[in-house]
This record gives sequence, structure tokens and C-alpha cells, in this order.
Amino acid sequence: MRGLRAIGQPLLSSLRDLAPIIVVIAFFQLAVLRQPLPDLERLLVGTLLVAAGLALFVRGLEMGLFPIGESMAYAFARKGSVTWLLLFAFALGFGTTVAEPALIAVAAEAAEVAAEGGVIGDNPREREAYAMGLRLTVAISVGLAIVVGVLRILRGWPIQHLIIGGYVGVVSMTLFAPREIIGIAYDSGGVTTSTITVPLVTALGVGLASSIKGRNPMVDGFGLIAFASLTPMIFVMAYGMLF
Repeated sequence: MRGLRAIGQPLLSSLRDLAPIIVVIAFFQLAVLRQPLPDLERLLVGTLLVAAGLALFVRGLEMGLFPIGESMAYAFARKGSVTWLLLFAFALGFGTTVAEPALIAVAAEAAEVAAEGGVIGDNPREREAYAMGLRLTVAISVGLAIVVGVLRILRGWPIQHLIIGGYVGVVSMTLFAPREIIGIAYDSGGVTTSTITVPLVTALGVGLASSIKGRNPMVDGFGLIAFASLTPMIFVMAYGMLF
């Protein structure tokens, strides 16, 4: 009974979260386009699968990723080694980003478009190299961003100064970067903050701020994701200017 409740409650919560999307699609399909929903049975099954996947994903975060992120942050704080903490922060940002499914998809699509536009050779080897170069550039930038975010928590730097300075850099580089890379750079900033990166990085920030005396988890623990979405735009535009 307890097992059914543990599965049923997250599933109902996921269906509730998906309800606005379902209502919007149904309204425009039936009231505006005035067309029946295509393959209704398959659509319902797919919606249930999405709800189940979302429920399992959220439950997995609660059981695994959030606790491990916070516990490692506590452990590094107790260890007292800033060097190891910063190395861990970089490795966490790099590792989670390079494996991010959304980034893999965007990099592959960017390589296809670049090949079609004549920016790179239209062959699998050059497309793969371009996509991998883009992924590594974004991953390195996120790793460095998490390092800056951890230093901010340790030193108590005001987040607004770093964010404003970062976006000034983004706007400035936009003026000089090749037009072909600007859209990809801005999208890269969005796709880095997705399913894998966000839970672990958020848990790291909150756990670290909770374990340091004088730091407020609500004020100092959040903000790492902002850095993770900001720096890829700068690095990808630099990547386009150089290569």
C-alpha cells in the first residue's frame, strides 16, 4: 500500500503539472484549428508515459542527486581544502554538461546546419568534430562558471556585480562575433541548464552555503545556474571567432 502511494502521488503531481500543456493543445486543436486530435489513443498513452517518466525523474532527484550533491558539498567544506573543492566544482560542471542530452542535440543540429551552409566540410568526420568542439567549449565554460560561483559563496561576493559584468561581456562580444555563431551561442546558454546539470549544481550550492558559517543558503546557495547559463554564450562566441 505504501509503495502504491509512493508511486501514485508523484504520478498525479506530474499529470497536474502537464495539465496546462494538455489544455492548451486541446483548445487550439479543437477550437481554433477545428480538427480532431490525431490518433487519440496513442496520444493518451504517450501522455501517460511522459507523466510516468517525469514522476520517476523527480523521485530520482529527491532520492539520489540532491542528497549526494549536498553531502559532497558538506564533506568538502569539512575537509577545508579550497583547491579540491574548486577542482570538484570544475569537474562537476564539465562532466554534467558534456553529458547533457539537450546540448548533444543542439551541437549535432548546429553541425548539420554548418555543413549545409559551407562553414565546415559536408562529411561525417567534420560534422562530428564540430559538434564535439562545441560541446567541449560549452562544458569547459560551465566548469569555470561553477568555479566562479563556488568562489562567490566562499568569499561572499555580491552576485549582481558578477552577473551584470557577465552580460556586459556577452553584449560586447555579440558585436564582434560571426553572425552564424551568435544564435548557437545564445541557445547554448539555455541548454546547459537542463536535466542533469541543474539538480547537482543546485545541490552543490545549497549544501556548500549551508555548511559555511555566516552564509545563508537562500541568499548564497542559489545563483550557480545563472553562471552556468551565462558563460557558454561568451565561450561559444569566442569559439566561433577563433575557429
